[in-house]
Amino acid sequence: MEENPYESSKLLGEYLLFHYGREEEILPWSNGPVEALNFCSRTVESLMSGSDEFEPNSKALDIGCAVGASSFVLGKYFGKVLGVDFSKNFIEAANKLKKEKFIDYSYLDEGDSFGEAKAIPPGHKGDVCFEVGDAMNIPDSWSNFDLVHAANLICRLPSPQKFLDRIPGMVKQGGQLLLATPFTWLEEYTPRNEWLGSGDSREKIQEILSPWFQLEYETNLPFLIREHRRKYQYSVSWGTRWRRI
Repeated sequence: MEENPYESSKLLGEYLLFHYGREEEILPWSNGPVEALNFCSRTVESLMSGSDEFEPNSKALDIGCAVGASSFVLGKYFGKVLGVDFSKNFIEAANKLKKEKFIDYSYLDEGDSFGEAKAIPPGHKGDVCFEVGDAMNIPDSWSNFDLVHAANLICRLPSPQKFLDRIPGMVKQGGQLLLATPFTWLEEYTPRNEWLGSGDSREKIQEILSPWFQLEYETNLPFLIREHRRKYQYSVSWGTRWRRI
């Protein structure tokens, strides 16, 4: 069985910091790119359309939720939220956060020195649940959602088009799809023949989704993943909101 690259304790700490770390923990430099912080909340709240009121009878799906911060943000607005990720470690962490309201974790500072931190999920009213799932094998029960959120997922899938072809069946008519991706095509995740487009992935995604969705909004969403206190991954996702027609 092929090893899941997201099942490691170091990466778990990295993602807990990315999702829940305080700004000064992630970026202890006054001249750093602060606009790239708080990505998990921005992929929801800067893209979503509609009322800021909590809607108890609504439901949302967060695919590729990792350790769950965006799912908890969705829980501020939707009555039921399902967060799904392929990583068992990530989902165990998200469920522990839901149950215990915090996780103590460590993150790399330098060499073999680690910092200590506490992850605390954002406040929410909705029922947020987490389960291990595969975006390549979506069950029929994932359907009729008011909103589907998929951030930085499609360029980590073996077949992103297969996933995109399945999305129309998950979003109810009039519902929203929030999609963000930096188009980081790597053969370790996606075979070259499955990469979308030939230099213009945006155009290919629009071609795939346009029979079912109208593109309502697009923006650039920078994000920052800390590897240690002097080394970061800085990327820019194409953030979009699509309306199911």
